[in-house]
Amino acid sequence: MPDEPPVKTVRRGRWFRRLLRVLIVLSGIIIIACLVFDHYVQFRRSDEELRKIFTEQNIDASIHYYETHGRKLRYVSAGPDSLPTLLFLHGSPGSISYYSGRYKDSSLKGQFRIYAVDRPGYGYSGLGDPEPSIQKQAEMIRPLLDSIHTVKRPVIIVGSSYGASIACRLAMDHPELVDGLVLTGPAIGPGLETYFCITPVIEHWSIRWFIPRIFRSANTEKVHHKAELEKMLPYWKNIRVPVYYLQGIDDDIVDTANAGFARQHLVNVPSLEIKFLNGRKHRLAQFEWTAIRNAILDIYGKASSGRPVASGE
Repeated sequence: MPDEPPVKTVRRGRWFRRLLRVLIVLSGIIIIACLVFDHYVQFRRSDEELRKIFTEQNIDASIHYYETHGRKLRYVSAGPDSLPTLLFLHGSPGSISYYSGRYKDSSLKGQFRIYAVDRPGYGYSGLGDPEPSIQKQAEMIRPLLDSIHTVKRPVIIVGSSYGASIACRLAMDHPELVDGLVLTGPAIGPGLETYFCITPVIEHWSIRWFIPRIFRSANTEKVHHKAELEKMLPYWKNIRVPVYYLQGIDDDIVDTANAGFARQHLVNVPSLEIKFLNGRKHRLAQFEWTAIRNAILDIYGKASSGRPVASGE
């Protein structure tokens, strides 16, 4: 009779097979959970849901789509087009849904024509299909200001978190279009933000396919963000408009050292206001709207007094 394998070898084989079965089951559960999460949690509202909110809150707003650079982007406009322009750029992850209740703010409602856009890869602008280039994102958003609409000046851009870097890129590349910037929790300094060790792992094709689309977009932006911000380093001198920098003192996502970066690189702005909010972390848009609104009005005042008014404006 042939020699039987040692008992230890048999036990080892059984243990390995059991472990393999457990790993396969766990992997299946994780994949299913991610797919279910993706179906129910997208950080966005449909056109129908937004219209319902606008109707219930008596907001004069409309939803639009436009095509640029091979992409289709969704945006909302609110208020008379005879008013100065206020453009909101959300962070990562996010969508225009974050601003659905802001269009009715009495301090802004009669003061601005308000725009908010789903950035590429978010909301209904190709969820899960991000654009890692900050410069290209800025170019995709630019048509809102120079071709789709005849916007009224001054033009104030509010950029939150990742959206702040896009707002700054717009002001760098097209200074003729921007009159003021409000940056909240801004991730503008290369490497000055939390980088998770799992981020490059999630980006691998073998895992990326089942990651919820909202986080797929956020993860791709995170992977490329430092390199994209480094590309912007030579152009900070191009920004020549008043800037308001707002951040939570306990921000756990974006390093507060970004304020020092702003002081060092925004050398040609007529004014730079930096304000830290005590007891606040990163999510200012949800919890510090009053501070953001005051910053908008402050920059609007400075932009209005600091630029000549052309005939017909």
